[in-house]
Amino acid sequence: MEQQKLNPTTVYILAIIGLLCCCFGGLGVFLAGPAFLVAQSNLKKVAENPESYDQGSVRAMSTAKTVALVILIINGLFLVYNIYDLASGGWEERQRIMEELMKGFEEGAKAQGE
Repeated sequence: MEQQKLNPTTVYILAIIGLLCCCFGGLGVFLAGPAFLVAQSNLKKVAENPESYDQGSVRAMSTAKTVALVILIINGLFLVYNIYDLASGGWEERQRIMEELMKGFEEGAKAQGE
């Protein structure tokens, strides 16, 4: 009987893109979460019938699950931090910084135009 192989590529792709989306306020939770759930569901299938799966691919899926979990935790913490920061008055500070940057860009553009 031929053993089935698990393909952790989808989990890795979702998790890595989720890590990149961490820079956008922790929104990578929406990619790392499903990656973790896919890996978890595949490993549950393996637990029900372990002898019909290739153990190398099972280890690869387990590693992908761990990677997805770590990225999910990083994104979750960053998301909670951003929500807290915005709720505690960080929004005004961010707008002040953006206004200063815009003034700097305008002054630089005027200096180049002269």
